[in-house]
Amino acid sequence: MKFIALLTLSAGLLSLSACDGTRHAEERALSSRVKTETPMLPQGKAIAEREALSTQPVSLKDADAANVASQAFDRKIIRNANLTLEVASPGDTQPNIVSIAESHQGFVVTSESTQRTADDKTKPEITVNLVVRVPASQFNQVLQEVRAVGRKIQEKVTGQDVTEEFMDLEARIKNQKALELQFLEIMKRAGKVEDALSVQTELANVRTEIEKLEGRRRFLENQSSLSTINLTLQPPTQIVNATGFWYSVKTAFSDGVDVAAEIILFLIRAIIALTPILVLIVLPLALLAKLGIRIVRRRKATLAEAGAVSD
Repeated sequence: MKFIALLTLSAGLLSLSACDGTRHAEERALSSRVKTETPMLPQGKAIAEREALSTQPVSLKDADAANVASQAFDRKIIRNANLTLEVASPGDTQPNIVSIAESHQGFVVTSESTQRTADDKTKPEITVNLVVRVPASQFNQVLQEVRAVGRKIQEKVTGQDVTEEFMDLEARIKNQKALELQFLEIMKRAGKVEDALSVQTELANVRTEIEKLEGRRRFLENQSSLSTINLTLQPPTQIVNATGFWYSVKTAFSDGVDVAAEIILFLIRAIIALTPILVLIVLPLALLAKLGIRIVRRRKATLAEAGAVSD
C-alpha cells in the first residue's frame, strides 16, 4: 500500500509543480509591490533617482513591437501552394523547375507525366505534375521564379499557423519526461516484483506517449521548415473557331466517319464473338442432326426392304 501511495503521489507532483510556480510568481509580485509602496529614506530616494536617470525609458509601444517581433520570429507556419502553368513544352520545362528548386536548397518529391491525345488527333499532349519542397524562407522567391516559367492558369496559396500546437507539444513532452524520471526513481526503490512490474507498465505508457508527441512535433517542424508547391505543367489550349458553314460540314463529315468506324468495329466484334459459338455449339449440333437423319433414313430403308421381301 505504501508503494502504491508513493506511485500516486509521484504522478501528482507534476500538477502541483505548476501551482507552486504560480504561487512563487504571486509572492514575488507581492513583495515587489510592498517594496514599491514602502516609504523610502532620503538616501534610498537619492539612489533611486540616480538609477532612474541612468536608465533609458522604454515606451509601451516599443515593448509591444518587440514582443510581436519575437513571436513572429518563433512562429511555425505551414505554407503550401497549388499552381497550374501553361507552357509550350511541359517535358522540356520540367528540368527548369528542378533546377530552380535545387538552386534554393529544395528538391522534387514526385514527378509524374501523363500523355493524352489532342482534340485534333494530330499529336499527343503531355501534362507534368510536380511536388516540390523548398525551405520556408525561400518559398516566395521560388514561387516567383516558377511563375515566370509559363502563363499562370490557376494558383492557390495557403498557410496554417501551428505555433500554439507546437508549444503545447513541447510542454506536454517536458511534463511526460519529468514523469518518466519520477517513475525511474520509484523503480529504484521498488522492493517487490509486482511493484516493479506495475512501475514498468507505467513507464512503457509514458514512453509511448513521449514518442507519439515527439513524432508529431517532428512532423510540424518538417512541414513548417519546408514549404510544398504542387505544380502542374500543361500545353497551351488550342482555340478552335466553332462557327461557320465549313466548320459544320467538317464536323458532320468527321461524325459520319466516326459512326461508320463504330459500325465496322461492331460487325468485327460480332463476328469474332460468334465464331466460338459457331465452332463449339452450332457445328456439333449440325453434325449430330445430320447423323440422326442418316440413321433414320437407313432404318426406313431397312424396313422398306423387309416389307418388300415379305410380300
